[in-house]
Amino acid sequence: MNELFNTYPDVVEVSDLQEMLSIGRNSAYTLIRENKIKHFKVGKAIKIPKVYVIEFMQSICNDQQTPA
Repeated sequence: MNELFNTYPDVVEVSDLQEMLSIGRNSAYTLIRENKIKHFKVGKAIKIPKVYVIEFMQSICNDQQTPA
């Protein structure tokens, strides 16, 4: 999965997150607001280390593989 996002920088912005996950702006901000994707702020700008996007993707994949 690390190779999936190799064209993105190590720290991405919300617009990059939208592209990476093929989601809209509202969904991206919901993931951030609910702390489902770890992030930090620099002033008003939200920065997301790429490793946290990968962790989020892995957790989603693991959740879907676990029987209910």
